[in-house]
Amino acid sequence: MSLTGTADVEPARHRPAPAPGGWLGWLTTTDHKRIGLLTLGTSLLVMLGMGVLALLMRGQLAQPEEHLVGPQVYNQLFTMHGSGMIYLVMTPFALGLGVYLVPLQVGAPVIAMPRATLLGYWLYVLGAAIMLSGFATPQGAHSDGWFSYPPMAARTYTPGVGSDLWIAGVFLATTGVILMAWAVLWTALRKRAEGMTMLRMPVFSWSMAATCLMVIGAFPALLAALALLAAGRVEPAVFDSNLWVIGYQHLFWFYGHPVVYVMFFPYLGAVAEVLAVFSGRRFFGYRGTVFALLVFAALSMSVWGHHMFTTGQATNDYYSLTSILLLVPAGVEYFAMLGTILGGRLVFRTPMLFALAFVPQFLIGGLTGIMVGTPVLDYHAQDSYFVVAHLHYVLFAGSAFGLFAGFYLWFPKATGVLLDERLGRWHFWLLVVGTNLTFFPMFFLGYAGMPRRVVTYLDGDGFGLLNLLSSCGAAVLAAGMTVFVVNLARAALRRAPRAGDDPWRGHTLEWATSSPPPRLNFDAAHPLPPLTSEAPLLDLRRRAADEARGAREGRGAREGRA
Repeated sequence: MSLTGTADVEPARHRPAPAPGGWLGWLTTTDHKRIGLLTLGTSLLVMLGMGVLALLMRGQLAQPEEHLVGPQVYNQLFTMHGSGMIYLVMTPFALGLGVYLVPLQVGAPVIAMPRATLLGYWLYVLGAAIMLSGFATPQGAHSDGWFSYPPMAARTYTPGVGSDLWIAGVFLATTGVILMAWAVLWTALRKRAEGMTMLRMPVFSWSMAATCLMVIGAFPALLAALALLAAGRVEPAVFDSNLWVIGYQHLFWFYGHPVVYVMFFPYLGAVAEVLAVFSGRRFFGYRGTVFALLVFAALSMSVWGHHMFTTGQATNDYYSLTSILLLVPAGVEYFAMLGTILGGRLVFRTPMLFALAFVPQFLIGGLTGIMVGTPVLDYHAQDSYFVVAHLHYVLFAGSAFGLFAGFYLWFPKATGVLLDERLGRWHFWLLVVGTNLTFFPMFFLGYAGMPRRVVTYLDGDGFGLLNLLSSCGAAVLAAGMTVFVVNLARAALRRAPRAGDDPWRGHTLEWATSSPPPRLNFDAAHPLPPLTSEAPLLDLRRRAADEARGAREGRGAREGRA
């Protein structure tokens, strides 16, 4: 199938049996919109829980020689916070967006493999429950980091059952994500409406296609690494050889670097949609951005070794080169976003505020990633708080802001109501202040030599003031998330205004149907419009404006002759 080809349409197969009502209907649904909402809601709940763990860590580090929690509990906190945010929040939320939106954006009545998609969601939920259940065991949850390096992860050094539950939970959740990725990718490739060629898919759908390619290509390596880790916990001799220990790291980071882009691409796609809609213009450099996404996805599979520079077991020159090459497609994407904004008639609603903040904040994370992808700099920054700052500028200052930009944009599509704009702005500004106050001091802490994953430090180390600032920033972040929860609660209590079908004057097909959409996405009252580009609704409005202008000019000419 070529990029300009059109998928086969088989409407006779798109007649689902009547679904049961109530909670049973939600729990057994094969409607991609409900599965998407379940995934998004579950990951948001886990995000709030992971935020509580982060607050406990920042409370422990706010002052030198603090004793809020002990070393073993602290190890569990940073391990489960990192694991939860990566395996259970940012990655599943990204796939949940794809499950909900891609069929709508490509004009498909249903998602491909609907039962497998539902199975993927339940595997994710089961994996999350098993992973987090480690807190209820006598020796507590897993405590060896979200990467769980052997031999420290072997039973000799980590004897508790919490580590076994972590392995099983991550394995199940990852399997569920892979199933959802297959469904989203197959929908984009084979379920598109007639006239929806590949090069007419919106930027968000292309970002999801690239994301799913990375999930399918890289995530099985994590399953293999987890199987090796489980074998090492049964038979510790497995990790007696350095070959197996380093082999585990290769398997893990072959997954561990593409997953960064899995947690980035969908939110970049969401930001692209927001910038175009609230600039009132077509997304700039559409084809270049599509190409850059595919090149970025391909390069992502070649850079994992820069996480292993200090092991002495990686070809540093090669992995440094491939890491720096990522600047090329990344630069194309950034210039496309800036080109969309420049010359546009900007409307500063909450989605746009989050999208605009995403651009410079993620840039900080990206540029510092190139720094730690350079061996001579990485030797100094490795396992320091500089890396913690870099990671959080990527995944919170960047991806989480893209997450909220998309959330505020598409919330009225999914629910039919608008979130409160005033509370949305409070949420935004508290997150901007809290994010930079929390994570920017960590660059200086890392440069000064503070190692990551330490439970405390001495007063004479000179880390006290910066850690206190960082902990104060975490409190501001908590306030911002509280405002967000209040905003959601207000909408749930039916105190939010109705949104209408297209409150933002969107450009893509999801805005051509009702809010919320019908069971098969489009119906007689909301048919598919002509598919002329990646922004068909913008084309319709411009064509209508041209016709109206022509009619006015024709009337003026007739009146002048009269």
